[in-house]
Amino acid sequence: MTATRPTLSGPRHAVSAGHYLAATAGSAVLEAGGNAVDAGCAAGIALGVLLPDLVNVAGVAPIMIRMADGTVETIAGLGHWPRALPPDVFMREHGGRIPDGVRRTVVPAAPDAWITALERHGTMGFGDVAHHAIRYAAEGFAVFPLLAETVAAHREDYARYPSNAAIFLPGGEPPRVGERFVQSDLARTLAYMVEEERRAAATGGRMAGLAAAHAAFYRGDIAREVVRFIQAEGGFLSMEDMAGFRSRLEPAVARGWRGHTLLACGPWCQGPALTQALLLMERAGFDGLRHNSVDYLHLLTECVKAAMADREYHFGDPRFTPVPLDELLSEEHLDARLRQIDPRHAHPSMYPPLLGQGTPADGPQRADLPKVEADTSYVAVVDRWGNAFSATPSDGSWNSPVVPGLGIIPSNRGSQSRPDPAHPSGVAPGKRPRLTPNPAMVVTADGGVMPFGTPGGDVQIQAMLQVMLNVFHFGMELQEAIEAPRIASYAFPSSFAPFDYFPARVAVEARIARSVRDGLSARGHEVKEWPEITWLAGSVEAVLSDPKAGLVRAGADPRRPAYAIAG
Repeated sequence: MTATRPTLSGPRHAVSAGHYLAATAGSAVLEAGGNAVDAGCAAGIALGVLLPDLVNVAGVAPIMIRMADGTVETIAGLGHWPRALPPDVFMREHGGRIPDGVRRTVVPAAPDAWITALERHGTMGFGDVAHHAIRYAAEGFAVFPLLAETVAAHREDYARYPSNAAIFLPGGEPPRVGERFVQSDLARTLAYMVEEERRAAATGGRMAGLAAAHAAFYRGDIAREVVRFIQAEGGFLSMEDMAGFRSRLEPAVARGWRGHTLLACGPWCQGPALTQALLLMERAGFDGLRHNSVDYLHLLTECVKAAMADREYHFGDPRFTPVPLDELLSEEHLDARLRQIDPRHAHPSMYPPLLGQGTPADGPQRADLPKVEADTSYVAVVDRWGNAFSATPSDGSWNSPVVPGLGIIPSNRGSQSRPDPAHPSGVAPGKRPRLTPNPAMVVTADGGVMPFGTPGGDVQIQAMLQVMLNVFHFGMELQEAIEAPRIASYAFPSSFAPFDYFPARVAVEARIARSVRDGLSARGHEVKEWPEITWLAGSVEAVLSDPKAGLVRAGADPRRPAYAIAG
């Protein structure tokens, strides 16, 4: 295939982000001498402004960092349920569902995650990296098609909350493509954090300034207003939840593959399912299979289904849920899963549990595609020193209210917990939901690094797997690998309420040949046709350092307003 854009290359650094102005912010920081962490935080905070329907400044922001010396860590960037949450509240008062509104609020983690990254590995202050986001919020930016489409599709949802409607339905109407979109309250909130930082840094230096910016959000006026509003609306968030919050530093899940190393986040998100699906593909053997042939896509789909079944049975906050990760990624378990895969026929339902835990879902039979929440974005950076940054900020804006005067929605990511506390990802006070966003990296056999990721909910690991194999197995250039047509399985419970499950269902971009789609149907897959190119298939961004060429390469997905910049 031929890509619609070139793979970009530069001798020093590159950034790829889910909006072109976020990429611009990251590039400006790199050109000013900042490192990958500084640039990634600048782009990530900007995404909370530029994609206000999909990412919230007060949402989640899982981050993976690999420094040039090989040090790797993940900053979970995911808040926990309020300590005062009655564990049975959703089963007892809400009919076994997590309702829209403030009761799905968990501690907002993104501000802490960005500041933690800057404290541990950055060189700049919060104001140095946030001023791009403040500018875009105060001065506005042009409404792009996906933003207009999302707000129009959720018009009634936004209209439920006067504070949301004031931002997203100016004059009572959704914004139109090309109009200027301004968020004045959000600009003031971020500027307040920067001013608090400036005062502290004047006498105490950079670290004191970062601590003051953190305190402004989690212990100062912002926190008090957030808690006052949430509690007045019937939520459970407290000042103690806010003041005591710091993102957990989690180990990366590292596994070798053909001389490369895949780094994924832990089972507090769906990251290890990417690792398991890749290892299943490798042990099954796909050398010699043509790209996007029936045999290749059938095997990929079944490996994804098997990995996602184990995600359903086992993944959750490891502080509350024992996750047998080493066992799930062991050769014995992988081989046991492969014995369940029929190379000629799709498994008709969810793969059964193998480790004595879990019950297969019994899902609805519907003609439509599953409900998809179009939230999340992504940013990847590699700098001139070889440091790499990967982050997947998220949280939508139509199912919880904006805090009046602040322009933020405290993280509504509680929607990804199960209402039943008995589920591995079930609700509990102080427990984190199981997150879909999962930034990742590949450390290449020749010493390079590729941070990569995507929005897309349950499609995320599937899109990431396909792009990774396109690059490292099929030998595609980065941009070509990103633009190649993709598929996605829905044959496992969704991570989003109402947790739909569609046995054997596969969505396929229509650029994949009709003969291939018919071949998948003949093997028992329920094939649903996507348009030729669609945001539903994810939006993978990636940066790849190439030590042999002495260049850093970058690609961005045209399925959303993502762009890359190399320098």
